[in-house]
Amino acid sequence: MALGDLWELLLETLSTRRLRAVLTMLGIVVGMAAVVLLSSIGAGTRAGVAQMFAQFGATVVGVAPGRTRTLGASPGVMGGTTRPLTIEDALALRRVSGVRYVAPHVLGTGLAQAGERERRTMIYGTVWEDQHCLQWYPRLGTFLPPGDPDQQPPVCVLGATVARELYVGRSPLGSYLRLGEARFRVIGVMEPKGQMLGVDLDDMVYVPVRRAMRMFDLQSVMEIHVLAASHEQIAPVVRGLTRALVERHDGELDFTITTSADALAVVDQIMDVLFVGVLVIAAISVLVGALGILTIMWVVVHERTGEIGLLKAIGASDRQVMLVFLSESGALALAGGVVGAGLGWCAGWLLSVLVPAIRVETPPWSVPMALGVSLAVGLVAGTAPALRAAQLDPVDALRAE
Repeated sequence: MALGDLWELLLETLSTRRLRAVLTMLGIVVGMAAVVLLSSIGAGTRAGVAQMFAQFGATVVGVAPGRTRTLGASPGVMGGTTRPLTIEDALALRRVSGVRYVAPHVLGTGLAQAGERERRTMIYGTVWEDQHCLQWYPRLGTFLPPGDPDQQPPVCVLGATVARELYVGRSPLGSYLRLGEARFRVIGVMEPKGQMLGVDLDDMVYVPVRRAMRMFDLQSVMEIHVLAASHEQIAPVVRGLTRALVERHDGELDFTITTSADALAVVDQIMDVLFVGVLVIAAISVLVGALGILTIMWVVVHERTGEIGLLKAIGASDRQVMLVFLSESGALALAGGVVGAGLGWCAGWLLSVLVPAIRVETPPWSVPMALGVSLAVGLVAGTAPALRAAQLDPVDALRAE
């Protein structure tokens, strides 16, 4: 049997039994669509997080109070300690080798009033180094002035959204903004930055950290940003920060240091768990599809007993008969993989259009993997029916017909 004859026979069989073919490959379609769609969402999420950290400084190290000792728990919860970090701790960290900038900060909410307009917004207390840590600079005016955090004047810098909402059609520079009971002179407006970890940085007012601590009645800072001089310096900087803080905290390791690589590792762990879930869903769907192919092909062999006898009577070998049915089951599964991969890609594209916040990137390996798994499942599921067809005696097969 020539390859062309096999191809012609395959097309004729599939075209005359379209509904059966569609139902047979339905499980494969669902499984492969799930793999492509969810792997695309996972890859897009990781790429988005990596881009965010790169945008805000890939060499930034975060120091938070409390030591996380239980996987998944926040500092101070389920086994962590809660000794606070202070501005004095931050000033001490500036002396660590390899550190370029250090910026302690606190965060709260308050009512911002400019003339007759007011807006509830986030108030971010920090120091002038934070603009370099986050690689984020004023669009108008200047950022908070350098110098001793305890000697900072009552000045503030507005996020783009706050400036646009409170100062419609005019420049806020030089004006006075009331935050709670205090008045601050506006000295700058930040360039638009968007969100970081769900926090809208454009809907904030930036004030000196010590004044923010007085405003919120805080005795400690929430976190300290540390900018390492280079990627190569990150590991030595982390060790230096650890030594410096342990010495200041009476030998206690009561803080948590996080790098962008650590954050990406957490994202990778989450994506790995989700991907295992995807594989389970896909495996169930593929198993259903494989059972469907096995059942249908077993019925097909029974229905085409006479055709099998005729093929053998005119000289077809057992291998050729087996190849006929294996090619049919493989083609059904591969077609299901193609349709499923296409549906998964289209669903990802539609999701990115309807929900722009969700980033979707189809990994290069997902489509070839889906097609390869589909073909393998089809061949495995079709092996038993193909063997049965190949083992039929031509005389008995013709007599049954």
